Amino acid sequence: VQLVESGGGLVQAGGSLRLSCVPSEFTFDDYAVAWFRQAPGREREGIAAITDGDTIYADSMKGRFAISVDDAKRTAYLEVTNLKPEDTAVYYCAAEYPFVPKKVWDHPYEYDYWGQGTQVTVSS
Repeated sequence: VQLVESGGGLVQAGGSLRLSCVPSEFTFDDYAVAWFRQAPGREREGIAAITDGDTIYADSMKGRFAISVDDAKRTAYLEVTNLKPEDTAVYYCAAEYPFVPKKVWDHPYEYDYWGQGTQVTVSS
């Protein structure tokens, strides 16, 4: 089982990106899906998740980040607007069957399936 992320790159501050995540062997219908990021020297942090019928965002991520799933295209997305240099990180997609408890949605160890990550670099 693989998750494949794409859409990262070098962006100027103030710009936008849409990251994509495609699973190799399942659809997101019956899975929780989340986005995390990890900057150099920092722990992996949760951005947002869709689990058990709810969409959840980390408090610090509300407003500029939007998670969505297109069931027809079997793709999860993370849209990021007004990018800042501190958003520079490797962004990861994660999934877990059938859901992740909402209280621990941002705990990386709750997810069994991960992508390889896509680098986002924001220049000032």
